Amino acid sequence: MQGERTVKPHLILTTALALSLAACSQPAEESTAQVEAAQTVSADTLAAAVANEARPEQARALDENRKPAEVLAFLGIQEGDAAADLMSGGGYWAEILAKAVGENGSVTALEPDQFFDEEAWTALSQREPGIVLERYPFEEFATDAERFDFAIMNLNYHDLYWESEQYKMSRTDPDAYLASLYKAMKPGGVVGVIDHAGNPGDTRKTVDDYHRIDPAVVRADLERAGFVLEAESDMLANPEDDRETSVFAPEIRGKTDRFVMKFVKPSAKE
Repeated sequence: MQGERTVKPHLILTTALALSLAACSQPAEESTAQVEAAQTVSADTLAAAVANEARPEQARALDENRKPAEVLAFLGIQEGDAAADLMSGGGYWAEILAKAVGENGSVTALEPDQFFDEEAWTALSQREPGIVLERYPFEEFATDAERFDFAIMNLNYHDLYWESEQYKMSRTDPDAYLASLYKAMKPGGVVGVIDHAGNPGDTRKTVDDYHRIDPAVVRADLERAGFVLEAESDMLANPEDDRETSVFAPEIRGKTDRFVMKFVKPSAKE
């Protein structure tokens, strides 16, 4: 039976012993907090995953403005998670996740055919052979039910509203994509969404003009799919960005106002 995102099997005995010993000397709330902390990837592990010298220089150059360790800590990545890197691109997040989730975890990169870079993925597969790459037509995203504990979507949610003859991308339905994603997440699973913030207005025009999206649209889309917004962070915000410039413009590239949202698929108990 596919279960909820919870204590991993290899932690059960340790957890039981800790609770037993703590019962006589600590309040239940404190013991529970310690159990939860034991599951979360440590700051040192996240820092090491980012500092991994095997990562290509091009990827490492993005770390300062993407703050991957801080983002993953905020999203609550856990040891042993089955993690998904959605629209993985060159595998920037997949490579970091592979070190973060540890030997008992797994990483699947779900990459649209239209974005697939064979050279980048050949190199990544040599560095991290455990990462599973799954390709699919952009407009036909589908996967098995309750596969993932954790998923991240970085700077590409807006592409669900994008149309491009160059990349052979016809109009797609964000609701259909999110229905598949909701099915793919385990109860209690976390979905982190990071994207370039856009101003309110015609969503498809905003995406086409600037490759940005109104954060309120993202929230409404995921909540309509059944996800619950658990937290937001402004760690990647830039109040000086007027949100009316293409993210590829030299003067703003790498410095856009970005939002970070943590969504959760409700557990069966909720």
